[in-house]
Amino acid sequence: MTQTAIPFHFFRGGTSRGPYFNRADLPEDRATLAEVLLAVLGSGHPLNIDGLGGGAAVTTKVAMLSASADPEADVDYFFAQVSVLDRTVDFKPTCGNILSAVGPAAIEMGLVAPTGHETRVRVLSTNTGARIEAVVQTTGGRVKYEGTAAIDGVPGTAAPIYLNFMDVVGSTCGALLPTGNLRDVIDGIELTCMDVAMPMVIARASDFGLSGAETPEELDANRTFYDRMEPIRIEAGKRMGMGDVSGSVTPKFGILAAPRQGGTVTARYFMPRNCHPTMAVTGSQCLASCVLTPGTVASGLFTAPQGVPAVVAIEHPSGTIDVTVDYQNGPDGFALRSAGLLRTARLLARGEVFVPDTMPNQQRPCKKPCRRDVFIVKIALDTYCIQLYTSEY
Repeated sequence: MTQTAIPFHFFRGGTSRGPYFNRADLPEDRATLAEVLLAVLGSGHPLNIDGLGGGAAVTTKVAMLSASADPEADVDYFFAQVSVLDRTVDFKPTCGNILSAVGPAAIEMGLVAPTGHETRVRVLSTNTGARIEAVVQTTGGRVKYEGTAAIDGVPGTAAPIYLNFMDVVGSTCGALLPTGNLRDVIDGIELTCMDVAMPMVIARASDFGLSGAETPEELDANRTFYDRMEPIRIEAGKRMGMGDVSGSVTPKFGILAAPRQGGTVTARYFMPRNCHPTMAVTGSQCLASCVLTPGTVASGLFTAPQGVPAVVAIEHPSGTIDVTVDYQNGPDGFALRSAGLLRTARLLARGEVFVPDTMPNQQRPCKKPCRRDVFIVKIALDTYCIQLYTSEY
């Protein structure tokens, strides 16, 4: 079997990880691109044993970067969510955790030149149209990965990366409240359907008979909850103007409860068919906006944060994520100016990933799921890279 080598960088971004590609190195045709990404990640096996994926939705994500033609952006960021088992690729959503490493990846790929001790990378998310400024630590013309910043869900510390989000309200559905209502009722469950950075359907945990403090493992084992939640999510997607979302990972679903560890609110975020082990960056902005908007399902669960910008501390399964929100509540309702978060990222490997020259849809048909993806990772490490990639952080 002959194979094609594709250059890539492998990053942890926030609490997710995946391969980062130069968009020019991948097929333009969307169907062929999907087949390549399925091969790269090894979709179709619970462990993604034949690919770079890690058997979880947070480790089967892909970032594709290119120099932007937009005068107000440096880099275009195109995201893909590859399924673990179903051999599907969703190009509709974006991912804020993977976004955390877009700045460093753009510098490593030579798409952006480092400037002094701090490099500001203007990112355009082509999936949603959102604009983000990533502030990356750089020293001596290189990305700095070691530092003292810590985020829950990742061991150790690393250099901080500051993400400032603009133009994220209605980025998918065109409105803060796509249904036009602060609350909707579907199948007896009160919901707030909101679109800030990520379209979401948000409910109170107690309305599902949950405390909101359950672990992801407990929630994923509760198929009764998922069987109730998924039809609600699908109907909400229709009301939000998203059409039939049964085959899409958006809108995401979130449940809220009163805080337990001194934060603003407790939340669990669903991707949507399993629970996120921590919290999505995009989802955290939507949940924070729900908290700050009077009259949503979040009302009454918390003591409102004081001042503007407000810091909304969202408790999640691995700790807390703080979202700094600059907003105003006026006669026209909630208006988001910007949202900011601190994240970290680390370059794990770089080299070439190999995919078969004969793509799956060109192979003989098989009645049973067959192993269709083969690749080898080739990583070239010099002494400096070994020290950098394996350093304690």
